[in-house]
Amino acid sequence: MGSESRGERHHGLKPYAEGKVKSRSKFKVWMIRMTTTVLLWTCVLQLTALGHTWVPRVWNGRPSCSSPSDVPIQGQQSTSAIVKKFVHSPKRIYNNNGYLMVSCNGGLNQMRAAICDMVAVVRYLNVTLIVPELDKSSFWSDPSEFQDIFDVDHFITSLRDEVRILKELPPRLKWRVEKGSVYTMPPVSWSDISYYENQILSLIKKHKIVHFTKTDTRLANNALPLEIQKLRCRVNFAALKFTSQIEELGRRVIRILHQNGPFLVLHLRYEMDMLAFSGCTHGCTNEEAEELTRMRYAYPWWKEKVIDSAFKRKDGLCPLTPEETALVLRALDIDHRIQVYIAAGEIYGGERRMRALSEAFPNLNHSSQMAALDYMVSLASDIFVPTYDGNMAKVVEGHRRFLGFKKTITLDRKVLVDLIDQYTNGTLAWEDFSSSIKAAHATRLGRPTRRVTIPDRPKEEDYFYANPHECLREAW
Repeated sequence: MGSESRGERHHGLKPYAEGKVKSRSKFKVWMIRMTTTVLLWTCVLQLTALGHTWVPRVWNGRPSCSSPSDVPIQGQQSTSAIVKKFVHSPKRIYNNNGYLMVSCNGGLNQMRAAICDMVAVVRYLNVTLIVPELDKSSFWSDPSEFQDIFDVDHFITSLRDEVRILKELPPRLKWRVEKGSVYTMPPVSWSDISYYENQILSLIKKHKIVHFTKTDTRLANNALPLEIQKLRCRVNFAALKFTSQIEELGRRVIRILHQNGPFLVLHLRYEMDMLAFSGCTHGCTNEEAEELTRMRYAYPWWKEKVIDSAFKRKDGLCPLTPEETALVLRALDIDHRIQVYIAAGEIYGGERRMRALSEAFPNLNHSSQMAALDYMVSLASDIFVPTYDGNMAKVVEGHRRFLGFKKTITLDRKVLVDLIDQYTNGTLAWEDFSSSIKAAHATRLGRPTRRVTIPDRPKEEDYFYANPHECLREAW
């Protein structure tokens, strides 16, 4: 109505500057203004009285999920001068069906994707989300709260035109949590939106508060409304902004790297926990293999215990070793003078296992083992190469696609280990080895493509966050 009244003031009723105007016309204009004023004040008073009672908005109306050009880009906030300031929209008005609490599980990037999923679920069910709790009981034992990693105020306000997010439950409901009288459950993995609509919504309405104890991959990759897919992107690329301290540290690291020329981020998944979990021991000593096996049996939530490392490696299911990675990067003709930033934790085997890589690429840098910093640097890098398809590799790949399909080399490990074994046993010359690796990866550089969907086998299909093609501008 504000825009309409402004248009009316400039284009509709004009000043009575010419001729005589009948008193009847003056009276009609006066009545219109008075009626409009009364209606406006009536609306204001009704909205004030409603308070926190919300009126639903038709979802199929104006598109509310921003396109890539409308949202701030987290990686580019640190590396590009072309950054659009995020303008907060008015709060969305809807009837609140209850409250959802979520306890995320896994590492930072697994939790990042899960938070995007939970916001989308909350939006569809018209419920209120309590700021998610981060995992503190996993292998990493990270005590960080949401506000230690992400800008919580930005998260809440940037999404207020879609969902209502609170830092904690209202006082009248907090006692239920303190007394343990909250309905708690893990949602079913890879569920489509009908599961949440038909099963979860009724539980929220009945209990007023529902607490999800697991959040990893609890929403399907495909067959979801376009609005949900775009909202997942909006949360990931715009709402989940790191704290100002982390952002500033990331900017400093990226600035130093850029000052020294182009740089490649190598997501080298060769930490002790990854090897113990996967059962991959290629290149390890007998003592190291035994240590990794003991660790795998020590964690009851790692279900697979007896693992054939050689078979798994041949099937492309093991992370590349540092030595294998050095060979592959050389075969791809990566300039040996390029800066290589290692985005990973402590490499198992230490200097002994890193020797071949550091000799092939002497300008090697290792991070401070801070996942949020690694994420920022990975987004800003000239080339991103993950040696295993874990959560960080997938989420960063998708974010780099969003930033303009920045070069990301997704390695075909099944092809690679066969070629590497042929080269190391002397049956394949270097020239043939290099040309075969280049040919195998000519279409694996992060260019536009559609996700591969496999009905009824969501674990085997392309992950939504690795290629959110619904949110990308270029055709595929």
